[in-house]
Amino acid sequence: MKNKILAMLVAFGLVGSVSAIEVNENLSINGFIDGSISQTDTDGSGVNTGKDASYGLDEVEVNFLFNVGSVSGELHIDSNDDGATGLDIEQAHFTYSLENGISVTVGRYGSALGLEREDPAGLSTVSRAYGNGNASGFNLGNIDAGAVEGITLSYAAEAWSIGVSIENPAGHDLGDAWTSSNPATSAGSNDANFEVAVSYTGVENLTVGGGIFIENDVKKGSGVETDAWNINATYSVGKALLGAEYTELSPTGSADRDAFLLLVDYDVSDKLGVAVRYSQYNQAGSATQENDTITVAPNYAITESLGAILEYSSTDVDSGNDQDLIAVELTYTF
Repeated sequence: MKNKILAMLVAFGLVGSVSAIEVNENLSINGFIDGSISQTDTDGSGVNTGKDASYGLDEVEVNFLFNVGSVSGELHIDSNDDGATGLDIEQAHFTYSLENGISVTVGRYGSALGLEREDPAGLSTVSRAYGNGNASGFNLGNIDAGAVEGITLSYAAEAWSIGVSIENPAGHDLGDAWTSSNPATSAGSNDANFEVAVSYTGVENLTVGGGIFIENDVKKGSGVETDAWNINATYSVGKALLGAEYTELSPTGSADRDAFLLLVDYDVSDKLGVAVRYSQYNQAGSATQENDTITVAPNYAITESLGAILEYSSTDVDSGNDQDLIAVELTYTF
């Protein structure tokens, strides 16, 4: 069975898929339909404990991929189960490539950091290692938690590449006027966010990536800056993919927090595979309270385009309510 994580480790996360339906020499289309059934059992009593079941259509996405000469572009139209209604433009960007390996990307796109980037169709599990969304702060490249708008300058050589991204502050354009109705102040309102990502593929079957994301959280109005460091690696050996990553968050005026994951994704056959993942991260606002999760997720290719994942995850929360998750996800890709 084709390993889905490998398909996401390309082009600094700016490419949504490695396959598409070709309409003509300048336009291709791909996308996915994703739905799931899940139940979470939370220990303890009171609010947010007990059994919580959910089912339904999680996300639908259609991507238009353009390529004219030295300019390529992508438009990702998305509808997901995040409380909003209707369609959204998840990504929209174009890239101008020079013959010397330099390229410039402008628009709305995802982060290049982290193993669990992009959409559910690119994951080997139903859940993400540090929780869905980005309440933990560690899901750096989770496109469902929000894309960024900016400009990226990249250079790609034979065995390595580097990209530097300058981005708008979260939720605002550079130079926005701040009013009393906005909790932010004018201090730092013009500060941009920055990301530097590097990848290396000079060793056969090994991919190493990492970098730093510098976020200036102007919404807080206190000049808070968070430096997020990430390093990750994947290695293919036989029918198995081994993956690991480490992330550290260093916010101004607060203690550092860290997270890591270890992953084994093994293809039993062309249709059947199983992923086992162990992850740990510090709770938001706490450098000592840890979440430890073990995940087992068999996956099966029903057809070439339709895949199913069955997941069981058990999470141990320091001084908190432990959780058990069981979920089934169906994803149709095209």
